[in-house]
Amino acid sequence: MITRRNLLKGTAATGLVAATGAFPMPAIAQGAKIRLGYVSPQSGPLAAFGEADSFVLADFARNAAASNFEIFVKDSQSNPNRAAEVAQELIVDDGVDMILVASTPETTNPVTTTAEAEGVPVISTVAPWQPWFIGQQGNPTDPGSWRPFNYAFHFFWGLEDVISAFTNMWGQLDTNKIVGGLFPNDADGNAWGDANNGFPAPLAAKGYSIIDPGRYQNLTDDFSAQINAFKQGNVEIVTGVPIPPDFTTFWTQARQQGFAPKAASIGKALLFPQALAALGDSGNNLSSEVWWSPSHPFKSSLTGLSAAEVAEAYSAAEGKQWTQPIGFAHALLEMAVDVMGRVEDVTDADAVAAAIAATQLDTLVGPIAFDGKGLPPFAATNVCKTPLVGGQWRLSGEGRYDLVIVDNTDHPNIPTGGTMEAIS
Repeated sequence: MITRRNLLKGTAATGLVAATGAFPMPAIAQGAKIRLGYVSPQSGPLAAFGEADSFVLADFARNAAASNFEIFVKDSQSNPNRAAEVAQELIVDDGVDMILVASTPETTNPVTTTAEAEGVPVISTVAPWQPWFIGQQGNPTDPGSWRPFNYAFHFFWGLEDVISAFTNMWGQLDTNKIVGGLFPNDADGNAWGDANNGFPAPLAAKGYSIIDPGRYQNLTDDFSAQINAFKQGNVEIVTGVPIPPDFTTFWTQARQQGFAPKAASIGKALLFPQALAALGDSGNNLSSEVWWSPSHPFKSSLTGLSAAEVAEAYSAAEGKQWTQPIGFAHALLEMAVDVMGRVEDVTDADAVAAAIAATQLDTLVGPIAFDGKGLPPFAATNVCKTPLVGGQWRLSGEGRYDLVIVDNTDHPNIPTGGTMEAIS
C-alpha cells in the first residue's frame, strides 16, 4: 500500500543517497531524535483518563532514555473525530515514527485506524481488546471477515476478564443473580452489551439473567426508563460501562427513585477517585475493575520503581490520589524505548512493527508479549492481555474513597485488601 508517509520517506531517502552517495544511517547514530506521537483524552467527559499524562511525560523527560525522543502530545478532546484529526496531524505535519495512544475506544480506535491506513506503527492501550480489534473491522458482525493489522498493536484486558472479575465479586454476595445492564450507544457499550461477544451469553452460562433496557446516548440527563426497568425486573446487581458524568446522573436518580441494588460493578465510570467524590456518601461499596494499583507486583523497565513507588511519587508531585491510567501511560513509554532500541532504522515502519510484534518486556503493568496467550486466533497477532482484578470503593473516616482489591481469583499474585461487601 502506497501511503503518504511511505512516499515521503522514500523521497527523502532517495535524496539523501543522491547527495551523499551512501545509505542513510540509523536515526540514533545520526543523533536525530526519534519522533513519537502521544494521544489521549485530556479534556472533555473522558478527561479523567488523561489526568496523569502530564506527570508521566514529565517523569519520563527526566529519564536518560528520554534524550533520544521528541514527543508530540495531542488531546483527542474525548471526540473520535478530533482523535482522527490529531493522528493525521502527527503523521503529516510532525512526521512521527510511531504513535502511542491511550484511553477508551473513542480515542484509541480512530487513532489506530488512521495510523494503520498510513502505514505508521501504533501502540494502543486502555480499551478492552474486543471494542478495539472488532470495532475497527469492516464488518464487526462477521467474524469471517476480520483481519489482523499490519502496524497496530494493543495491550489491555478483554471482556472475558472483566466478566470474570465482576462475577467473582458478585459470587461473594447473596443475590438473586438478576443483573441490570447500563450500556451506552458507543463502542464500549455496544461491545459490552453484544449478545454474542459481550456480557449476556457469559452471564447466562454462569447462572445470571440480564435486564437490558437498550442503548442510551452519552450525556443523557434522564435514566428513569432504565431505573424503572431494573425495578420491575427485580434487579439486585447493576453493571455497565457509562462515561463518568452519566453514572453520576444515573446513581443520583436511582437513589431518588428508590432503586437500591446490592452491587453495582461499573466499568469506565468508577475508575477514578474524583468520580466517587462527586457521589458523596452514596458511593460507598460501589465496585469496578482494577487494571493497575499500588498493590500490583510489577516494576518499571525504565526506572526500576515499583507500582507502589510510582503511585507515591504521583501523589507527592500532584497532591492527588493515584489513578489507574498512570501505569499504562508509563508502560506505553516503556514500550517505545524498548522497541526503538531494537531497530536499526526507526523510520522503517515495517521494521518497527516487527520489533513491536517481537516484544518480550516486563513493565509497570505486567509482562507484555504478543504471543497470543489467552486470545482467540483472530486477535493473537495484535493483542497482548494484561492482568485484571476486582475492586470496591470504601469511604474512609477522612471523607475520601479508597479502592480496595476484593477479588484476585484470576491473578492471585496481586494481593487483596478485603472482601466484597453489599451496598448499604
